[in-house]
Amino acid sequence: MRNDLPFAVWSHERQQRIEGVLAAVLPPLDVPAARLAAAMHHAVLGGGKRLRPLLAYAASELTGADPARVDSRAAAVELIHAYSLVHDDLPCMDDDTLRRGKPTCHVAFGEATALLAGDALQALAFSVLATDTAAAGTEACRILADAAGCAGMAGGQQLDLDATGRTLDLPSLELLHRMKTGALIGAAIRLGALCGRPLAAAEASALDAYARAAGLAFQVVDDVLDAEGSAASLGKTAGKDAASSKATFVTLTGLAQAKRRALALREEARAALAPLGGASARLGELADWIVLRTK
Repeated sequence: MRNDLPFAVWSHERQQRIEGVLAAVLPPLDVPAARLAAAMHHAVLGGGKRLRPLLAYAASELTGADPARVDSRAAAVELIHAYSLVHDDLPCMDDDTLRRGKPTCHVAFGEATALLAGDALQALAFSVLATDTAAAGTEACRILADAAGCAGMAGGQQLDLDATGRTLDLPSLELLHRMKTGALIGAAIRLGALCGRPLAAAEASALDAYARAAGLAFQVVDDVLDAEGSAASLGKTAGKDAASSKATFVTLTGLAQAKRRALALREEARAALAPLGGASARLGELADWIVLRTK
């Protein structure tokens, strides 16, 4: 695939590419546990922005990697993301009924099967990485595990549960979302970059700074859209966080300030890329897309 395509064309091609990769690694629908396989397909295919795979592909361009080397790592990150959404929607967590414009997994298949689907998707992510023949496979597994675990996504979800109904200060809210959302976004970037030439220390630091800003920007914009959007436009329940008495950037700082914060984080992400030159252009375009998106 060419690297000089307009962003809309490039992102669509990569989204179609990862959709095919995900369909190929999911279990076939005629396995003995057919209902579980169907729930996994429901949770993964046919929807979603595919932001994390896009970030992996974009970061890989910085290190000159062929997209084929990135496929398994992009798929593994998206499988972890999909599992987290299945569990996040469960009645014991956020208790939501709509995801990506369709019934959530537990609504469509029941709580027990949804729980198993999340478990199986997490296991499948590491199976996909384990069969990756690219270099640094062990390092890739560690990066993804750290991002998904107690110091990352799962830990951030626990902080989110602990904070429900409480008033948080801004640093606590940012920490929560740097773990819950930002850690996996950072992992996607690192996994993509790992597919090409080795990064210099300054390049790695620049990517980490970009990931911190872009990851937090994504959540700030999510909070803005949750406050302003509708279920039809977002493909998920709008206003859910406020109804659940959850602290958000909008409830904490106000809508106008949250929008200003998102724009400032966009500039911070772009500034972090400056030392990396033209090879980081896709990452810059993704920072724009994260902040300017409407769903």
